[in-house]
Amino acid sequence: MKIITEEKPTKIAVVRCDIVSETCPGVGCFMAFNKRKMYFKDYDENAEMIAFFTCGGCSGRRVYRLVKSIKKMGVDVVHLSSCMQMEDYPECPHIDSIRKTITDAGIEVVEGTHH
Repeated sequence: MKIITEEKPTKIAVVRCDIVSETCPGVGCFMAFNKRKMYFKDYDENAEMIAFFTCGGCSGRRVYRLVKSIKKMGVDVVHLSSCMQMEDYPECPHIDSIRKTITDAGIEVVEGTHH
């Protein structure tokens, strides 16, 4: 009898800028994930996007609560969206504290999504 084992899929979340979310539907992030391009290129076909949320506005007030919630769901990595880091968008003055909140929860951070 052959036993088939499946690897646990990598569970991914994306946090993005609340201000940019007013004009961006997140299509670029999802397309990059679905096609495994740019910052998602190293994930296999079993990887899952389990959360996609905004920071909650300056000062990233929502991140702590949502990271706590997605950690219970087994999230492995959180991507800081490209809009939080690009010159084309408003500079995120709280990206360092947002990153720290995520890493302090014991979750890996990847800087970027699709740009």
